[in-house]
Order: sequence, then structure tokens, then C-alpha cells
Amino acid sequence: MLSGVVILYTKVRRRLKMLALKSAFKATGTNFIFDPYGVYTYQNITVGDDVFIAEGAHLSATLSHITIGSKVMIGPKVTMITGDHNTSVVGAYMKDVKQKRSEDDQPIIIHDDVWIGATATILKGVTIGEGAIVAAGALVRVDVAANTIVAGVPAKIIRDRFSQEELKEHRKKLYQR
Repeated sequence: MLSGVVILYTKVRRRLKMLALKSAFKATGTNFIFDPYGVYTYQNITVGDDVFIAEGAHLSATLSHITIGSKVMIGPKVTMITGDHNTSVVGAYMKDVKQKRSEDDQPIIIHDDVWIGATATILKGVTIGEGAIVAAGALVRVDVAANTIVAGVPAKIIRDRFSQEELKEHRKKLYQR
């Protein structure tokens, strides 16, 4: 009985923390659920409607922006990093270099209806197209086309999500509402 109360208390506490932190994001849509114990640069992240971000997420956009569309599922321990270090200064330790180059920080854009699997990493400047799937553990460093499935390190296209005929039917059913 006591363990049930502890579980309920933990869920309620997590939910309240999530609700308190939601307004820290740059903008959020409706039905946005996220791990309140994840790591986020809240002020530089925009989230659409019906988005779920699982436990252990790390979304870092210190000098850039992360945009997440609607109907997006982000699995446990996913990392998104929009920044990089300037490693081009001769005669200085990388840790001591404070100036940034324009290519060091670039946005990440996640379009609608995307699924990003557990422990995937998305790097700066990447756009994930509508309907794409990023497999668990993938390292994404280049754009992912709409309705494709990518996997691996570095991520490569595994296959299309739908055949052309299925894609037409999919879109017809989604947008006829």
C-alpha cells in the first residue's frame, strides 16, 4: 500500500514540476508532455501541439534555436545540440577560446509527425523532415528527408517510410479532416 502512495506522489510531483516549467520554453502548443528533469535551454526551444519528450532528454540551444513541430515523439535520453566549439584558434586551448564563428551554432528543426528513438543524437544545423523516423541510437549530422527512416552512426537512410502510393493515401487521410 505504501509503495502505491509513493508512486502516486512521485507522479503528481513530476506533473506539477512539468506544469511549472512549461512556461519557461519560448513557446509551446497544447498537450505538450516532457520530462521535467531533462536538460533544456528553455528560452531557445519552441514546441508544437501533441509533443512528447521522454525521460533524460538533453536539448541544448545556447546561441541558436530548436524548433519541434506537432505530433512529435522523442524517446528517452535523446540529445539535440545546436552548438559547437571554435577549434580553429592557433596557440589557444580549445577550452579557453570564447569567440564563436557563424558556423559554430546552427538551429535544429524537427517537422511534424516525427519519431526520434531512444538515445538518438541530433547535431547542429539538422532538419528532420515531416513523417521521418530516426532509429534508436542514431547520430544525425545531416538533414533527414520527409518520410524516410534513418539509422546508424552516422545516420543513413534505411528505407522510405511509405511507398509512393501509401504516401498519397496517408496524406489524403491526414488532411481530409
